[in-house]
Amino acid sequence: MNKLILIGFFLSVIAIFDSYALKPSDCEVCFAVVEKFASGLTSDEKKNPKVIEDKFRTFCKTSKGKDHRFCYYLGGLEESATGILSEMAKPLSWSSPVDKVCEKLKKKDNQICDLRYEKSIDVKTVDLRKLKVRDLKKILSDWEENCEDCIEKGDFIRRIEVLKPKYVREDL
Repeated sequence: MNKLILIGFFLSVIAIFDSYALKPSDCEVCFAVVEKFASGLTSDEKKNPKVIEDKFRTFCKTSKGKDHRFCYYLGGLEESATGILSEMAKPLSWSSPVDKVCEKLKKKDNQICDLRYEKSIDVKTVDLRKLKVRDLKKILSDWEENCEDCIEKGDFIRRIEVLKPKYVREDL
């Protein structure tokens, strides 16, 4: 009887620790960037942390958007204020999985996991009435258009509907 209770206790502890593991959705930019970067390294480069750091700095020179911001937080850019690049390079050189690398980075700098990719909106299929005003404004800014007299949600929807033929191509 005591063995069953003990086994049940250990299984519940394992389940709790497993639920605290970092998921790709919790830290999506870190997972994506580290995965993309690590896949571009050769097996010889993966063994040396200094080489990994140098390669990451080179990788960051061509990054854009949220990837660029991630590079800034890690110290992969010249203008970075701080540098925790070694916290990524060492675990990668030990062949640690991406989730463990991002977990370690999150402990050092919580901002890393606050980064999120912006969701893309398919204007052709989405019901504009169900979107938030923020998303409607984003559609207009992506098209580099503005709406001077838009006050209410309906105004933004009408403006997008007017501009839709110009920016959304109907496939035959």
